[in-house]
Amino acid sequence: MKIIDVLQKRRTYYNLNKTLPVSKSEVKRVVEEITELVPDAFNMKSARVIVVTDNKQDELWDGIYDVFEGKVPRDKIDGFKAAAGTILYFYDTEVVETLQKQFPLYADNFPVWANQANGMLQINIWTGLRELGIGANLQHYNPVIDSLVQEMFEIPKSWKLIAQMPFGGIVTEPEPKAKENIEERVKFI
Repeated sequence: MKIIDVLQKRRTYYNLNKTLPVSKSEVKRVVEEITELVPDAFNMKSARVIVVTDNKQDELWDGIYDVFEGKVPRDKIDGFKAAAGTILYFYDTEVVETLQKQFPLYADNFPVWANQANGMLQINIWTGLRELGIGANLQHYNPVIDSLVQEMFEIPKSWKLIAQMPFGGIVTEPEPKAKENIEERVKFI
């Protein structure tokens, strides 16, 4: 399959379930391979990923609901909880800080570059999941949930949470996207 074909299939899927069309070990393999392949500045390898499934998936989203004290509708949270899992994306600030000290002329750029690499990782994993027939969506409940995630998964304080990606079996397809006038955003000179 061509990359454009796969990217066209990658959509935001909100209506997910816990039934995956492939094994969890296949999901693990794809996430690990993509994480290793995604480039980043100075080969810093700052990205960190936790894949949450099974009971921990339910605990995570119940915990997120509790942290927000009902300010996020229960049905919205339950939609994410209904998924087979959630990928948590981080970057390690210790890695970034080490490179900032090594290369002071670029110090201000390393956090930016870490975020850029994380964005590339997110879109590549999202696309890789879709290639497996899995739907996903991207959420940003951080920094409100940072302490919850840190305690729940016993992660180092240096890991900065960037995004959450619920994934699972596709219950319904999203509506077709409207075609935009891409020339308003892309100039070819």
